[in-house]
Formats: sequence, structure tokens, C-alpha cells
Amino acid sequence: GRMNPGPPSIPELDELTITIVVDNATDTLSSISPGIPQLPEMAYVLGRVPPIGTHDGHDCVVALDHLCVACHGFSALATARQGDRTATVLFDVGPYGDVWVANAERMAIDLSSIEVLFLSHWHWDHSGGITTVVAAIAEARDRAGRPPLVVDVHPDRPDQRGILTPLEIFAMLPPEPTIAAIEAAGATVAVHGEVHDVADLFLASGDIPRLTTYETGLAGHHTWRGDEVTLDPEIHDERFLAAKVRGRGTTVLTACSHAGVVNVGLEAKRLLPDQPIDLLLGGYHLAGTTVEDRIEPTVADLTDLVAPRIVAPGHCTGWRAAAQLANAFNPSGYAPSVVGSRYVLSAT
Repeated sequence: GRMNPGPPSIPELDELTITIVVDNATDTLSSISPGIPQLPEMAYVLGRVPPIGTHDGHDCVVALDHLCVACHGFSALATARQGDRTATVLFDVGPYGDVWVANAERMAIDLSSIEVLFLSHWHWDHSGGITTVVAAIAEARDRAGRPPLVVDVHPDRPDQRGILTPLEIFAMLPPEPTIAAIEAAGATVAVHGEVHDVADLFLASGDIPRLTTYETGLAGHHTWRGDEVTLDPEIHDERFLAAKVRGRGTTVLTACSHAGVVNVGLEAKRLLPDQPIDLLLGGYHLAGTTVEDRIEPTVADLTDLVAPRIVAPGHCTGWRAAAQLANAFNPSGYAPSVVGSRYVLSAT
């Protein structure tokens, strides 16, 4: 039979910048450990907002009304540069379009530069704001004379999802945006279930193989398609996005790690072999009674098997896992994904 083609090759980048537009946590005060390539939100605000005056020879900048708003969801903006080629990809949008648009404005993000919106998986806390965000980006790109935004989604779109809680009530996510609604907002929809490159400089995973024994998905998770309801703990439509920076290694953007963050890391190593994982950023989904017993084996396997240089947990990781990850990776390898934060990864 036909040889199974390997993953498409993506180039090594000169620089990769990741900006957290939506996350569950805001923390602009904590100091960043030396050597961590993370920039605090406040530094950007103080450098960008015009001063209202001076005192004792110092500029006075009104800053605290420019801080981003946190909510239950995730969105990260990734800009890759290789030589004179730059590509900007938006990874998820979070639940509320108005929060995304307001945070993007607070951070002075150039909406017209966003070429691709990559949806990691069909969960409302990642997809809910999509039509509002697409409309805002589409308008900005149109004004700038740029081609339409591409929205990259998994083909297996559910109508709605929910989780059966210990209270014996389904906690329902709102209905998922339709393909038609995304197109009507001004985007071109591209459907991908397999490994593929995104904007030439990023690599998207296909179905994430389940290799560990303990990462068994989200218990009680159900998927609605029309009148059909299925128990769906594994959430196979989930995909991650990766890029590699010369001399640093692979950065992985994972939204919720329903496949298990260790499985995510191992698949990134398989798709981009012969180099270390540099930054493992996103939701590790270790919050909730059904998954908290995975924290210890996850931290052990992240330390030994995946061995990222830096963990940047956010969104659905939860405080228990965050505390253990901080203990394992701090001070030189712990850089939590808080809203308004930026990571600048430069080639060495």
C-alpha cells in the first residue's frame, strides 16, 4: 500500500511571541523568575500609555484601568517570525466575544494581522466568542486590504456538550457556533482532522494518541448531535498547535489537554522529533474531582518523559495541579499562563 506520509515539515523560527488574550487567572503583580522569557502585563501598559504628568522626575502613567479581564476560557495569540516571513495565528477565542475584543484592545493587538483562527476543540469556553471575534478580525482585515481570515476547525462538530455532575445534573455548555454562522461573520472555514501545517510556520496535530494509562478523558462528558446523545469522555476532536524555535525547541499550545497533557507532550515529541519541548502552554485539565487523582502521575511524567523546559499552565489546570507543578518546575521552569502576559521566545 501507499507509504504513510510523515508530518509536514515546518521551519525553525527566529522568534515566537505568544500573548494570552483570555485565561481564568489575572496576576500582573507576581514577579517573573530570572531567565523565564515571560513579560508581565504591567510592563507593556506602562510602556504604551501616555503619561498624565510627572512627579519627582518620573512619568505618572494611569495603568490599572488597562488591565485585561479574566474569565473561564482560553485564547492565545501566536506570532511566528522566520526571516522576513511573519504569521499570526489566534488559538481559540474564549467564551465571550466582548471580553476577547476588549482585552485585544487593551493590549493594542492589530486585528488585521491575524491570518488564521485555529479552534482547538468544540467546547464553548474556547469557541463561544467565535462569531464576534471573527467579525471584528474580518472587518480589520478588509479595511487593511488583506484576504479573509481562515478559521481552522475539526470536521466532527457537535451541536452541544455537557458534563454530568456529582449533583446528578448535566452542566450544559451553550450550543456550539455553526459553520454557517462562522462563515457569515466573514471567515473562510478550513476543516482538518489530520496533522497539517498552519500558516506555513505552525504544525497542528491530528487525533492525539492515548498512551498513558491514567489520562482517560473527562468522565461524565456527553455530546449532543441533533437528537443523538453519546457518552464522550475522550473528546477526539481536540488538537494542539506546535512551532519550533531555533536553538530552543518545540513550543506546544494545548487548550484543555482532554487527551492528557502528557499524551499531548509525547505526541508533540513524535511529530517534531530530535528536539526538546521548550514551552508547554495552556490548560492541563487537572481540576475537578474526576481528574485530581491524576495530578501526581502527570507531574512525574511531565518531569521525566516530556521534560519541557518551561511549563505555562493556565485555564483548566486548577490550583492543586498548579501548586504541584510550581513545586516541580520552579523557579527556572514555571511561568503560568495569566491573562495579559506575553512570552517571547528568541532563537539562540
